[in-house]
Amino acid sequence: MQAHLQKLICTQGGWIGFDTFMEQALYAPGLGYYSRGATVFGVLPQGLRDAAGEVKGAGSDFVTAPEMTPLFGQALARQIAQALQVTGTDEIWEFGAGTGALALQILDSLDALGIPLRRYTIVDLSQPLKERQQTTLKAHANRVQWVDALPAQMQGVVVGNEVLDAMPVKLLARVNGAWHERGVVWDAGSAQFAWKDRPTELRPPEDVPGDHDYVTEIHPQGEAFVRTLADRLKAGAIFLLDYGFPEHEYYHAQRHMGTVMCHRAHQADGDPLVLVGQKDITAHVNFTGIAVAAQDAGLEVLGYTSQAHFLMNCGLVDAMQAASLADRVAGQKLILEHEMGEFFKVIGLTQGAYWDAMGFSRGDRTHRL
Repeated sequence: MQAHLQKLICTQGGWIGFDTFMEQALYAPGLGYYSRGATVFGVLPQGLRDAAGEVKGAGSDFVTAPEMTPLFGQALARQIAQALQVTGTDEIWEFGAGTGALALQILDSLDALGIPLRRYTIVDLSQPLKERQQTTLKAHANRVQWVDALPAQMQGVVVGNEVLDAMPVKLLARVNGAWHERGVVWDAGSAQFAWKDRPTELRPPEDVPGDHDYVTEIHPQGEAFVRTLADRLKAGAIFLLDYGFPEHEYYHAQRHMGTVMCHRAHQADGDPLVLVGQKDITAHVNFTGIAVAAQDAGLEVLGYTSQAHFLMNCGLVDAMQAASLADRVAGQKLILEHEMGEFFKVIGLTQGAYWDAMGFSRGDRTHRL
C-alpha cells in the first residue's frame, strides 16, 4: 500500500487530495482496507483486552448494528415492507452489505411478514466481503444477486447502513484565516506520509464563525451518490442509516478538528496517515447536504430522525419483550442516547409523492436539516 500510494503521489505531482488518499486506502484492489481480505466486521472477541485494557489478538475491527442483534434488521424490515407496498415495488438494493447479516435479517423478516420479494441486490466493491455474504445468504441464494455497478434504471427500496461514512471526503483547513485543501504528500526525510495544504476556492457550505484554525470536511462523493440514485431510481424509496449531524451542527465553530476517524481492533484514532490499508477511515455525514442533494435531484424527503426514534417507531421495543436477554441488552444499545440511539441518524427519501413512513411517525427532525 505504501509503495502504491508513493507512486500515485509521484504521478500526481507530489500531492493528492485527502479524498483520493482515502479512496485508495479503503478500496485499492487487493490493498485497500475493504478489498484486502482481512476480517473487519464482527463481535468483540472474548478476552480481547488484557488486564491493562489493551487490545490484543486477531479480532475484528468494529461491529455494526446488524452484528449486535437481529432485532435491528427486523425493525428495519418493517419499514421496508411498508415502503415496498406503498411504492408498488418488489426489489431491495443494499449498498455495502458487510457480512450479509442485515440482508439475512431483512429477508427472513419479510418472509415472516408474508411480503413478496422478487430480488435482493447487493452492491459491494469488496470481493472478500462478497464471498462472506454469499455464505451468510445461502438459504436465499435464489433471490440474491451481486453487482458492482448500477443499471441505467432501477426500482425498489434502497438500504445503506453505515455506507455514507465510508465515502471519501475532501478536507478543508482554515489556517491563519485562509482556506486550504488539505492533502497528502510523501515525506522522504521521515519516510512517511504527511499533510500538506494548498490554497483553494472550496468552502464549507456554511460559514464557520471566528478566525481560529479550523479543519472540516465536505462530501462531494456522498452527495453525488444520492444524485445518482435519484437519477436511476424510477420507483421506490431510500433509507440511509449512519452517524452524523445536520449542517448547523456539523460546521459548528467548536468542531474545529473535523470528524475523520480511524477504527482498528475496536479502538479509534484520528491519524489516517499511519497503518494505511490496515484500518477503517470514516467521516461523519452532513445530512443536510444529503437531503439538499436528494431534493435537487427530484427526490422527496420522507423524514430524518435519530436511530432510536426510527427503530422504536418500527416496533423495536415490542420485539425486545419477546427476545432473549442478550438481544434485549443489545437492543438497548441501539436506542440508548449515550450508546447508538442518538449518535446514529436515519434519513428517508422517496421517488414520487410524499407518504407517511412509519419510521418517522414520532420524533421527525426534518425541520432541523
